[in-house]
Amino acid sequence: MMFTTKGRYALLFMLDLAYYNDGAPVKLKEVALRQNISEKYLEQIASALHKAGLLNSTRGPKGGYLLSKEPGEYTVGEILRITEGNLAPAPCAEEDGESSCVRQEYCVNVILWKKINDAVNNVIDTVTLADMYEWQKQKYAENE
Repeated sequence: MMFTTKGRYALLFMLDLAYYNDGAPVKLKEVALRQNISEKYLEQIASALHKAGLLNSTRGPKGGYLLSKEPGEYTVGEILRITEGNLAPAPCAEEDGESSCVRQEYCVNVILWKKINDAVNNVIDTVTLADMYEWQKQKYAENE
């Protein structure tokens, strides 16, 4: 399973907002420069996250984006599902259990795909943006 740049950049974007939060909105241009991400691409990601209620936005010269809640209230899974959609490694492992696969009833691969899906969900649904923030602080401290 590989996440797209959209999902990976969404995590970088949200982490950047958490890390550089001083109470004032953060401009996309600043995040784009710090994270080396196209500002246009970041606009698409910000729009999806804002629409989902994960971000607050302010327009104007002093405008930008802020997290709508505390970093500990966001899970990585929540962010990734907004930008990536379904994260199941195969259609037969999807949470709703609906699959058009005619082999699903007797195929042993479905067991593997569901185990992989459960393992991934266990990680991404327990790691929060606050956890990643702490990891980032540790990385910065190690490299000073």
